[in-house]
Amino acid sequence: MNVRAFAFLIFWPLSALAQGFAGLGTDADGFATPEPRPEFNFPADHGPHPDYRIEWWYLTANLEAADGTAYGLQWTLFRTALSPGEADGWASPQVWFGHAAVTTPDAHFATERFARGGIGAAGVQADPFQAWIDEWAMQGGDLTELDLNAQGPDFAYDMKLNAMGPLVFHGQDGFSMKSGEGQASYYYSQPFFEIAGTLVLPTGSVEVTGSAWLDREWSSQPLSDDQSGWDWFSLSFDSGEKLMGFQLRQRDGTHYSASTWIGADGKTIAYPDGAFTADPLSQTQVAGREVPTEWQVRLPDRELDVRVAAMNPKAWMPLSIPYWEGPVTISGSHSGVGYLEMTGYE
Repeated sequence: MNVRAFAFLIFWPLSALAQGFAGLGTDADGFATPEPRPEFNFPADHGPHPDYRIEWWYLTANLEAADGTAYGLQWTLFRTALSPGEADGWASPQVWFGHAAVTTPDAHFATERFARGGIGAAGVQADPFQAWIDEWAMQGGDLTELDLNAQGPDFAYDMKLNAMGPLVFHGQDGFSMKSGEGQASYYYSQPFFEIAGTLVLPTGSVEVTGSAWLDREWSSQPLSDDQSGWDWFSLSFDSGEKLMGFQLRQRDGTHYSASTWIGADGKTIAYPDGAFTADPLSQTQVAGREVPTEWQVRLPDRELDVRVAAMNPKAWMPLSIPYWEGPVTISGSHSGVGYLEMTGYE
């Protein structure tokens, strides 16, 4: 899932900003909305869907250097539309922005880019696949082999990725429910990337290897108006199995949850609201707010009962819309690594 929080003051109406998360719970009038039983068309669906209001290409990676030091990496390109459809030049209603970050055990580096659609500064093409904003790029012939790069004021990275398993579809064949009221998105992932390359940090260059997870999601109204934020987990276990799980926090203190269990062979089991639970164990004071950075995550049907802990509790994204995103470790009934994203903590 991931920040999915679209706000750019120059381009987005103030009424949507007042809603929170750039109006992700506002009406989707005029935009296409996801319908059950989707029929995906690849490679076309790796590209943009301008009739939908919001969309992202969202990659996270758990990395390790030769000396055993762990790192995390994020690369995300977001598209948001002021109105449905596309047009040439500055008449385009599409707005693009990118987030990039690197997390170390004792530091977190993050930066962002913005671009208007229609002028070539940012975009996505499906075949051959290329997603870019300014000089940042994620590109390859398809989603099986990719080159990835980004640069910021105090970090950079250059990576190569190879998919070692199939695409995975969340919810009902890619139709992912987000509330009891019926809000939904189209949502699939490539969680089987192997990744290797170079991080450039203030302390120098580091060669790293690891695993990466790419999320693809688009919608027009993925939240209901009584939801305040989400906690999203992508967990990769030493057994080769994986779990995507999220809970959307309701303003009355309850949650709406969904999850996907992913076998080592890529076969999936989708779980409905309530099957997956995530309970905070400890909080961290970060950026002037209390954020849960240690969780007890359970999926009883898979005998999963694990402690998920932030590698660096201070992995705060101090961007136009702030949120927490960083690598985690997993212990308990299963062990491994993963990523955690949390939005809406004021």
